[in-house]
Amino acid sequence: MTLRGLAGKVAVVTGAAGGLGRATVERLAEEGVQVVAVDLDEGAAKAVAAAVPGDAVGVGADVATEDGVNAYMQAAVAAFGQVDLHHLNAGIAGSLTDLVDVSVEEWDKVMAVNLRGPFLGVRAAFRHYLERGSVGSIVVTSSIAGLRGSNDLLAYTTSKHGTVGLVHGAAVYGGPIGVRVNAVAPGIVPTPIFGEAGMADMRRRAATSPLRRAGRPDEVAATVAFLLSDEATYVTGEILSVDGGASVQNTNRRGGGAGLWDVSVTDDALLERHRAGDASR
Repeated sequence: MTLRGLAGKVAVVTGAAGGLGRATVERLAEEGVQVVAVDLDEGAAKAVAAAVPGDAVGVGADVATEDGVNAYMQAAVAAFGQVDLHHLNAGIAGSLTDLVDVSVEEWDKVMAVNLRGPFLGVRAAFRHYLERGSVGSIVVTSSIAGLRGSNDLLAYTTSKHGTVGLVHGAAVYGGPIGVRVNAVAPGIVPTPIFGEAGMADMRRRAATSPLRRAGRPDEVAATVAFLLSDEATYVTGEILSVDGGASVQNTNRRGGGAGLWDVSVTDDALLERHRAGDASR
């Protein structure tokens, strides 16, 4: 499928060596976009860029730092003259540690990549548009974890809630000048960010979603491409779930998933620890 308004544009994709980022690079390249694939692993970024059709470059940069964001923007301008589109996708999962055991170091690391990184990317995009008197479109990768709560992945969940606020505020700011800002909120889409065990668990849990299966990175990438394209010219400030319907389920009703889970899987260890106290703390 060819989406209007993509061919000939220049796009930055962060976290490009991961599952979702790689799929977005591939989809945009197929649409005729010149792509700047950005990843902390420079070699992996260059490999992704080399594997797609058309013009693409790979850049190694730490998106959680101002220097890193400046570096990938400068590389993009040096290669293609400007940047029109941004998919701010880089992220890390953090651990499944209980809330009482989450360290400040883990919290800060996840927030730096998952929330400060998109903020710096959004700011850099707007500064670029301002400098050149141009406009464009921005898509941030959030998550359905940013729409609901859970008893694990606390830092990740909080960071993804933060991206929702970032997108809403940036969309309001960008609207009058013609810059659209949206987010995709993937659901159960197994990617290497969650590790092998995590991906297996995701596939098992996906069996209870309305579509009864896990999603694929290319399905998320297709939604990103749509939001970046001229097919979505009246869409801004939206957090578009790509989750097989998981986020709309009422898990307090049997038809919405109630009864499909044994709550002891999540509750027993927590209850035992709190009844007995924790001598280690």
